[in-house]
Amino acid sequence: MTMKMRKTPRFPKWLFLVLLGMTCAAATGTAVWYDLTYNSGRLVYPMDSYAFQPMDIPMIIVVAADVLFFLHLAFLLVRGIIAQREHVAKTGRTRRLSPKFGFLGFLGLFGFAGFWSYGALGDLTPFVFFTFFGFFGFFFEGKMSNILMDERYKENAVRAELKAYRVGFGTVFALLILAGQSGRFKADLVAPVLVAGIALTVALTMFLSEYLLYRYDHDDAAALEEEGE
Repeated sequence: MTMKMRKTPRFPKWLFLVLLGMTCAAATGTAVWYDLTYNSGRLVYPMDSYAFQPMDIPMIIVVAADVLFFLHLAFLLVRGIIAQREHVAKTGRTRRLSPKFGFLGFLGLFGFAGFWSYGALGDLTPFVFFTFFGFFGFFFEGKMSNILMDERYKENAVRAELKAYRVGFGTVFALLILAGQSGRFKADLVAPVLVAGIALTVALTMFLSEYLLYRYDHDDAAALEEEGE
């Protein structure tokens, strides 16, 4: 009697990255607390010049780990983009993508930290995280993963991109008009409004291009089914 070997379940790579990212975030928060509590916030608050002290070591190690983590993510992203482009060129099908990547859109919530960082430190960087809201579009792109890119699909893709770019351009134009009226508002509000507004505009454009393509394709498919009946 032959016995079947049971395959041990593989640990998902995406789950490993999520756990690693959460670990880095927790370590960063701990390092910031340590620096504020025991190091007078030397590496948290802006400084004119820097001189190394042994108490800076925890923050330096954590920042180095964060940089390595983001470099690893950038490497995986570039490698994945190259592999997907090769797949599309060879098969004529859309790239393979899981709708679960849409959960990355929740990273955009970190953008709200910009309201604190700008008020406390004058730092606008967290507002850039609003761009990640555009990753919610992966929900719709994943539903159309690995399908044949026929003429109808290509036409719908062009329509969706043009509509998304028009909405994005209109939003940017409105932001510029708002910035031009800065004399009626506090001058220090113009920069955060522009940074956060542009980040949200990029996210909206990314999301709309995928959502509209999904809607156009399914509307056309439903129309063809009705004609067939």
